[in-house]
Amino acid sequence: MNRPGAVRIRTATPDDAPRIAELLHAFNTEFDTETPRVEVLTRRLRALLAGPSTFAVLGGEPAVGVALVTVRPNVWSDGPVALLDEMYVDPSERAGGIGGEILRVVVEACQRLGVAEIEINGAGSDADAMRFYERHGFTNGDPDTGERAYYFSRSL
Repeated sequence: MNRPGAVRIRTATPDDAPRIAELLHAFNTEFDTETPRVEVLTRRLRALLAGPSTFAVLGGEPAVGVALVTVRPNVWSDGPVALLDEMYVDPSERAGGIGGEILRVVVEACQRLGVAEIEINGAGSDADAMRFYERHGFTNGDPDTGERAYYFSRSL
């Protein structure tokens, strides 16, 4: 998965759960979003990463970036749909290409899994993230109709 001279990019294992939890906690902390304790995230991540429908990609050694992806069946296509649940790169490492490499490996993994579409939920106010995803071929609307995509949620 590595390119010569590039940062190490790899698929995570359940043993990587503590580092992924630290990165996700830092992500929520950076954006003043409520976050469970690292221990809680670690426990959840260990279970998810051991199952068939969640994978993570790490960048750096030790990891300074992560993408967390869930894959689910979908009635609208023959292949499953992947959701990029979280993507985070430490602020001191941004703009160096790590995020792009992580996303490239995510796309390759999804292709191997036969994924029909990758979805991303993001804050519309995060212009840098929107530009990043657009630069990597993602769109926030239907390319055929121009209809914009929206994300709704309800906590239970």
